[in-house]
Amino acid sequence: MKVSVLGCGRWGSFLAWYMNRLNHDVISFGPDDAIYRALAQTRKNEYITLPEQIQLTNNLQHAVTASEIIIISISSQALRGFLKEVTRFNLTDKKIVLCMKGIEEGSGKRLSEVAIESGIDKQQIAVWVGPGHIQDFVHNIPNCMVIDAYNPALTRTLAESFRSDIIRFYFGSDIIGTEIGAAAKNIFGIIAGVLDGMGYASLKGPLMARGAWEVARLIKALGGNELSAYGLCHLGDYETTLFSPHSHNRMFGEMLAKGKRFEKLAEGVSTARAVSGLAQRLGVNMPITETVNTSVCGTMDFQCVLKLLFGRDMREEFT
Repeated sequence: MKVSVLGCGRWGSFLAWYMNRLNHDVISFGPDDAIYRALAQTRKNEYITLPEQIQLTNNLQHAVTASEIIIISISSQALRGFLKEVTRFNLTDKKIVLCMKGIEEGSGKRLSEVAIESGIDKQQIAVWVGPGHIQDFVHNIPNCMVIDAYNPALTRTLAESFRSDIIRFYFGSDIIGTEIGAAAKNIFGIIAGVLDGMGYASLKGPLMARGAWEVARLIKALGGNELSAYGLCHLGDYETTLFSPHSHNRMFGEMLAKGKRFEKLAEGVSTARAVSGLAQRLGVNMPITETVNTSVCGTMDFQCVLKLLFGRDMREEFT
């Protein structure tokens, strides 16, 4: 198939590499910035080297119109603005795959909702989420991921087209739960990093148990299946997010606790703000998310974080 990957950052460049590995005809698009220019000149970054068969371009029209499958991998908060450019071109019969995790700040919208509001056909939208790090995949260390869509036939088509010896895909059946769970796990990655930075990694067990329950409540309130919080999109992604040294969100939290600055993108920061606001509007109790949001904003010291998370009044486990 002809596949265009829009976004040539660390994950976008991996997706182009991976699609080429599956023998698809691949175009990798990036805006004419420093990241794209460096990739175009050297065909490599800190994670991968792009084979010569992959076409690199900064021409968005060419990237969108030349392929039948469009994979988008950019910062979640930039999606709405980016789609204003993408939808200038004819997207008829094109499958749009959002390989990114986040909730839009302000609106509290899932990324597929942002795509629909931007004019993309709901039946042609899919999301690709789940655990996995580039550093592992490029060394043939396998993992499992999820494809979900509003159209079950699209879910199956993409999962079968994208599977390989290093990624096994499962068919999602709850796009609300899949998107919320995938985005929210980054929030818990931050607080896991804080615990690492303070020397309290043993508290990750309670964090995982309470975190999944907290997210399940939000998924249910939004009309999804709360059991999705216990699948690959959320709980199944905890190892790569709460424990892995490759996790940007975990490292962000660890550096924060140590009073240091983490320079790379940690999507959990904006997601904590977005989910906190969404939970308040829906009346859903999400104390961990709210604590992360407050601590990231710098209005709470980390001893207070521990007191809030683990010094609360005694209660039944599932409340």
